[in-house]
Amino acid sequence: MRYLIVLLLMLVAISAHSQDEYRTKNKRAIAKFEAAKRYYVIRDYPKASYELRTAVEMDPEFIEAWLLLGQVETDAGNLKKSVEAYQKAVDINALFFPNVLFFLAENELKLGMYGDARKHYEWFLAFGGIKESLRERSLKAHASCDLALLSVENPVPFEPKNLGQSINTMYDEYWPSLSADEKMLVYTRLLPIDYNNPAFYGNRQEDLYYSRFEYGDWQLAKNVGSPPNTPDNEGAQTISGNGLLMVFTGCMREDGMGLCDLYFSENRGGRWTMPRNMGKAINTKYSEKQPSLSSDGRELYFTSNRPGGLGEFDLWMSVRQENGSWSAPLNMGKQINSSGLDQSPFIHPDNKTLYFSSTGWPGMGDFDIFLSRRTSDTSWSEPVNLGYPINTNNSEQGLIVNSNADMAYFSSNRLSGKGQDIFAFELYYDARPNRVSYMKGKVFDSETRQPLEAKFELIDLETSRTVITSSSDPRSGEFLVVIPVDADYALNVNRPSYLFHSENFSFDKVYESSEPFYMDIALKPIKVGEKITLRNVFYKTDSFALDLRSRVELDKVVMLLEANPTLSIEIGGHTDNVGTATYNVNLSGRRAEEAMNYLASRGIESGRISFKGYGMNVPLASNDEEEGKALNRRTELKIINK
Repeated sequence: MRYLIVLLLMLVAISAHSQDEYRTKNKRAIAKFEAAKRYYVIRDYPKASYELRTAVEMDPEFIEAWLLLGQVETDAGNLKKSVEAYQKAVDINALFFPNVLFFLAENELKLGMYGDARKHYEWFLAFGGIKESLRERSLKAHASCDLALLSVENPVPFEPKNLGQSINTMYDEYWPSLSADEKMLVYTRLLPIDYNNPAFYGNRQEDLYYSRFEYGDWQLAKNVGSPPNTPDNEGAQTISGNGLLMVFTGCMREDGMGLCDLYFSENRGGRWTMPRNMGKAINTKYSEKQPSLSSDGRELYFTSNRPGGLGEFDLWMSVRQENGSWSAPLNMGKQINSSGLDQSPFIHPDNKTLYFSSTGWPGMGDFDIFLSRRTSDTSWSEPVNLGYPINTNNSEQGLIVNSNADMAYFSSNRLSGKGQDIFAFELYYDARPNRVSYMKGKVFDSETRQPLEAKFELIDLETSRTVITSSSDPRSGEFLVVIPVDADYALNVNRPSYLFHSENFSFDKVYESSEPFYMDIALKPIKVGEKITLRNVFYKTDSFALDLRSRVELDKVVMLLEANPTLSIEIGGHTDNVGTATYNVNLSGRRAEEAMNYLASRGIESGRISFKGYGMNVPLASNDEEEGKALNRRTELKIINK
């Protein structure tokens, strides 16, 4: 589209001269030029190039031929030859057609000739009367040249390693996506439709592939299979942190709403369901593609050229509602989107760090990868270029970062010499997101041991904000919940007719452990005598006063009692063995009473709740070690009447 406009400008400028007014008097050269124009109109670039090169051999000062040759080679993708032709025209007479300086600089920037491009942009900007749109683009490109020159002088650490033959083949592999536990890699592979004629133009279609990390290495990748894969194209996919939800791009489908739509499929018992169009809330008659799911599957980021954007393609975001539907997508605004192409978003499992590719922000020449950090629910920091040599004058897209926040994965055709391959590299410190950990295991009935589907909520204890929701697999009970390590969290696991289960995760700001949490959760049916530990009820040190963070857990108790209106409970307080028996009974009782009073303040009838202080009389572990003492200091909920 951009060069179609350039073409029109060039043809208008050149055709303004009659044959008698060309800067050459060589009639044979003029005839070659006229023939080249005809070939150019029908996009026969090789023949147009041949005629023009013959013309300039006949007259090396034939500036019109050099100008058109520069445009022909640009459209043919031969940027080096285009730069040579444009430079010849500039050497002959830059004032003849000043816009040639802009076209020359554009191609030099794409080739990584940053010093030359900067000089020619400056020269072009010095002319008066240039179009405002070209002036704006030149100013932005000049800034890109400054950034590129500085970046090349100050390279960032970058040592990419090919993921190997289990992942990469003679065909193109790209758009990697990774589960939170880094055990499953899903990506797109470009394959021949007819393997007997692989070189035939257009004989290509995309399929989804996956590999599992086992025994210290990636295993041989397998086709995801039907029904997600079809004879049509399936690619540019994303998977949720637990690997159970996949969203991918499908184009030109019978059930599509536009050129490209987003589809989703769920992994149930090891098999992917029939993909479904994500519907009118997400898809339009335009293109929606390159999705990225937040780790809990609640937020979807994607790129689209729908109306309402700031550039050719913009980044948009939608939120999954409680009923499973998706909200109307919101444009991510000028904090993220530019006047160019903004694509390939990746939201890290920390749900705060966004990577994406853009041609509109100052960069190295084509698509560059940028980083932005969430500053509030709706605000993002100004994008930062990841630097050279991660970014080059080539097109860089599709970067993802692992949960541990130290390794990045991306695809490139500039490193392998055999098409697109997937690479991994250690991401330098300043470009890293926040680390996340995860908890993994199974949920089951404590009595029957049968797997259960249960809801998970990860709640920030400081803000009471639910940051992640998820659920266990309905068949196997397996779950994986991503846990950011930048705050203190309560994890609540609940299912109707069962007592909820809670866990507490407290992290430093500099938490460095790479060990995830593995835990099977036995949910207890609601019945008289059953009890659970309220692991997120806290008190001020050596006091019975409730810590404000306790509201998160006690509110869950309120919800339990509201959902079961005949239920009566006891809140029991327990201590370790520090202090006298009398003191501990009194302290634990006062603490339990405080918790009971909070429940009453939330509208629970006083006849349904009671309290008791057990002191140090019912330990769960030995008080000889600090770990045991911590387990013994607890608040419990027990069912008294159902």
